[in-house]
Amino acid sequence: MYFEEQNLHSIDPSSEFYISIYGSVAQSESENISHNVTWGKARSAKEGNVFFAYKSFLGYRQGADGKPEIDPEQANTVRRIYDHFLAGNSLQQIANGLTADGIPTPMGRTVWQASVVQSILSNEKYKGDALLGKTYVEDCISKKVIQNNGQLPKYLVQDHHEGIVSRDVFYAAQLEICLLYTSDAADD
Repeated sequence: MYFEEQNLHSIDPSSEFYISIYGSVAQSESENISHNVTWGKARSAKEGNVFFAYKSFLGYRQGADGKPEIDPEQANTVRRIYDHFLAGNSLQQIANGLTADGIPTPMGRTVWQASVVQSILSNEKYKGDALLGKTYVEDCISKKVIQNNGQLPKYLVQDHHEGIVSRDVFYAAQLEICLLYTSDAADD
C-alpha cells in the first residue's frame, strides 16, 4: 500500500516504523476526540438537555419551538399498549394485535415484536420525564454501546415535556413488568 501524503510504501522495510508512528498518532487523536465528545455529552446531560430521536420514537414529533409535542395518532397507539398491558394482555399478544391492525412500529416496520412493546412500556419519556445517560460508548475503537448500570452518572429530568400516559399508569405498568419477570424467574 502506498501512502501518497507521507510518501511511504508498505513494502519498504524502513517505512514500517513511520507507518506505526502515524497510526499511533491517529489513534491518539481519535481517543482525544472521543473523550471530548463524551465529556460534552455528559455536560449536556448534567444541564438537562434532552435529545429526542423523533424518527424512531413513537408518540412525539418535534414542535415548532423545537420541543417535543404529542402526535395524537401515535399517542393513541402508545395508550393502547399501556391499556392492553394493564388489562392483562401479554407483550406478544399486544404486538400481534398491533401487527394485525397494520399499525407501524416506531421504526416504520409492519411487524411488531414483544421487545418493542416492552421498550415502550419501560420508557419514562411516556410519562413526561427523561432519564439521561442510560447507555454509554465503551471506547472509540470498538464503539460498543454499554448499558449504564451505575458505572457513570445518570440524570433524571422531570416534567421535561407533556406525558402521553399519567404517572400512575406508567408506574402501574412498571409494577406489572416487575411481577412478570418475578413470576418468570420463579418458573425457571
